[in-house]
Amino acid sequence: MAQLEGYYFSAALSCTFLVSCLLFSAFSRALREPYMDEIFHLPQAQRYCEGHFSLSQWDPMITTLPGLYLVSVGVVKPASWIFGWSEHVVCSIGMLRFVNLLFSVGNFYLLYLLFRKVQPRNKAGSSIQRILSTLTLAVFPTLYFFNFLYYTEAGSLFFTLFAYLMCLYGNHKTSALLGFCGFMFRQTNIIWAVFCIGNVSAQKLTEAWKTELQKKKEERLPSIKGPFSEFRKILQFLLAYSMSFKNLNILFLLTWPYILLVFLFCVFVVVNGGIVIGDRSSHEACLHFPQLFYFFSFTLFFSFPHLLSPSKIKTFLCLVWKRRIQFFVITLVSVFLIWKFTYVHKYLLADNRHYTFYVWKRVFQRYEIVKYLLVPVYIFAGWSIADSLKSKSIFWNLMFFICLFTVTVPQKLLEFRYFVLPYVIYRLNIPLPTTFRLLCELACYAIVNSLTFYIFLNKTFQWPNSQDIQRFMW
Repeated sequence: MAQLEGYYFSAALSCTFLVSCLLFSAFSRALREPYMDEIFHLPQAQRYCEGHFSLSQWDPMITTLPGLYLVSVGVVKPASWIFGWSEHVVCSIGMLRFVNLLFSVGNFYLLYLLFRKVQPRNKAGSSIQRILSTLTLAVFPTLYFFNFLYYTEAGSLFFTLFAYLMCLYGNHKTSALLGFCGFMFRQTNIIWAVFCIGNVSAQKLTEAWKTELQKKKEERLPSIKGPFSEFRKILQFLLAYSMSFKNLNILFLLTWPYILLVFLFCVFVVVNGGIVIGDRSSHEACLHFPQLFYFFSFTLFFSFPHLLSPSKIKTFLCLVWKRRIQFFVITLVSVFLIWKFTYVHKYLLADNRHYTFYVWKRVFQRYEIVKYLLVPVYIFAGWSIADSLKSKSIFWNLMFFICLFTVTVPQKLLEFRYFVLPYVIYRLNIPLPTTFRLLCELACYAIVNSLTFYIFLNKTFQWPNSQDIQRFMW
């Protein structure tokens, strides 16, 4: 069975890479010049490729650290020494874009390894489910599209997934080093280093919690009763656990590489005067609570075969009726957060090349009341996501949702690619769906990708004051 799984994996990876190469060729023919954010990334990478590393050569419009450019130079430069290619060839737009295609192969392999590590392997059908899950996530539309452009998405995901894999295997020093590489691609990836701390802590807390429950069961101690009894028990346990020097010492010895990385990040923020480098005016942090609701909707849309079903809706409605006071309070709080904390970034309204422009214009901006009418959808999506993670411990869930909150809420700009990493982490950790649901998900992704690529490559347009060709994209 293991040998067959290896054949299936090799076939899936080979076919995906072949299709990606064909699409890369189509992209290269259609896009001879840098497009969108590539107008900043590609010239900067080419300056690095030519050996110009001084700060005076840095483009102030770039807001991320130079991880992508440094790795690109490390990949393409040896080609000039080995094959004798000229600098003009190895530093060309096509070669630099191809680096992300290589990252996509690495991501495919890492996703497969993570599914093997995270998901149980005692089921007969789990081999094909793991490979289908890997294939599905590898062609996840918002991620897959950016494999063909010179953006930070593919590399950022590669190093973050690699760090997460090493964390799961207990190799925390290597994990922290890879987390640093992820940070060099995008500063907000530091949150996923914190997630690794949470992952280790959740494992230890779960072990201690099970011991505590067993102890109470043996001693037959009276249980706390009330509407928030479970919450109070967990809170009391966390306080007792954190008061133990022995427990804290064990956690510190396990997680000190991540703590050191977080400390270095704090030093960077103090020295730099903020998390963003370059153009800070367009990347100001704020408490944009509805971003969490947008992520829930985004996840519900792309994971609908797993999150949306008549039985789930029925269960949710029964729960709402049973706990109507709690859900009423949640609804009121959600409405308040939307009313007071909805921000509209200037780029969202100004750039009609992104799909988010049309989502905002035709859904949220058309009628003011729409954003409030969607609250029940947000609540259902949030509940469905939490319900799909019930196989994970309460402590793992707590850490995941804290990291999700931290990575989404401070973002003022609504952009779907910012949701890629938390979505992938979420999707890795839900129980393996049935083969039928995975095929439905894969078919959905294939349709969305086909439409996206067709529109991008063929449905071009021009702005009235510009001769440049514009294209629609995520």
